[in-house]
Amino acid sequence: MPGPRGAAAVPRGAGLAALRRRTTAVLVAGQILGGLGVATGIALAAVLAEEVSGSEGLAGLAMTSSVLGTAVLSLPFAALTAARGRRAGLTLGYLVGAVGGGVVVLAAVLGSFPLLLLGTAAFGAGSAANLQARFAAADLAEPAHRGRAISTVVWATTVGAVLGPNIAAPAGRSVRGLGVPEAAGPFLWGAGVFLLAAALVFVLLRPDPLLTARSLAAADGHAPQSAESRSLRAGLRAVAASPRARLALVAVACSHTTMVSIMVMTPVDLGHHGAGIELIGLVISIHIAGMYAFSPLMGWLCDRIGRIPVVLVGVAVLACAALVAGTADGDHVRSATGLFLLGLGWSAGLVGGSTLLTDSVPHSARAAVQGLSDLSMNAAAGAGGALAGLVVAQAGYGWLNAMGAALLLPVVALVLHLRFRPPAPDGR
Repeated sequence: MPGPRGAAAVPRGAGLAALRRRTTAVLVAGQILGGLGVATGIALAAVLAEEVSGSEGLAGLAMTSSVLGTAVLSLPFAALTAARGRRAGLTLGYLVGAVGGGVVVLAAVLGSFPLLLLGTAAFGAGSAANLQARFAAADLAEPAHRGRAISTVVWATTVGAVLGPNIAAPAGRSVRGLGVPEAAGPFLWGAGVFLLAAALVFVLLRPDPLLTARSLAAADGHAPQSAESRSLRAGLRAVAASPRARLALVAVACSHTTMVSIMVMTPVDLGHHGAGIELIGLVISIHIAGMYAFSPLMGWLCDRIGRIPVVLVGVAVLACAALVAGTADGDHVRSATGLFLLGLGWSAGLVGGSTLLTDSVPHSARAAVQGLSDLSMNAAAGAGGALAGLVVAQAGYGWLNAMGAALLLPVVALVLHLRFRPPAPDGR
């Protein structure tokens, strides 16, 4: 039967299974490119910001601007996705990110710091698209395999996150003689990679997974979805009506904020205790491995033991990470262990919370609710990252870790509140 715009027919049986595999493959490829674009561009963002602004104190604003751009742009992309499907939202996200990379290069040439911040904010659209992709993987997934579907796309980010910083130096050298500062070269390459990701998604993400999922729901006898039922206002109502959705939203935001707040100041603390650039880079690489490499395990656990238990695993691991890192006091092995655990806990919180969120709201409101989740997690992390430096300056790195662990208490409180409510129909 005909489906919504972008989904010509309703696949069943082997056809649906083949479509799931194809959709996942396209999303994984797009995620690899998107992650590579983000990691390449931001590798030297602080260096470029310091060169353009002439102030070491303003260097961190480039990253902050990118994080806030990701947060602010999540809502319009979610609205577009709800109206037109995943393909439209992801394509526009990567295109805006590419334009942002171009603006950063222009700002570097002109020596304009405000223009640089505008460009890095737009560059954050690439991260917004990457975050949306994990939810796109869940559109057609069977509920029992939804955690694994999300975690597979999250895992794909590992490739770009690892390769990106390593190609930043060649990207910088490639613009020599063009009148472009070397530190802007990675943004130029990042813009090019985003264009490739946009082309890949636009051409190959057909039929659209979200629109196809709506067709399947309609074919199974669910009421047709109006434009109002897919609006951001409907998303807010869906979260307000579901305690499990509220838990998921808070779990993702708190896990992300704890991770970012501690991670952003760890290189500074390592430097204060005599670590060189190579050692700092190794510790951050270990942290990134913890974030992404084990996400398939988290997805398997989500589907095996349930979403909320995985969220609690994330809380426990993040708390352990804060304890280990916060008491390292110059022990570099201990710091590296803490940062690895920090990434691992973040992975559990993101995969568990994202899967729980998708389970807990009506299908019509999912795209809007997912956009709200990306907005809240990035806005909170942007604030946490900005305040982390002040906390370290006034109280020390140990207290920053203690405060990061305290941010997890609302998650525990909401889980305890849910304990006295009847279980959901799916047992999760």
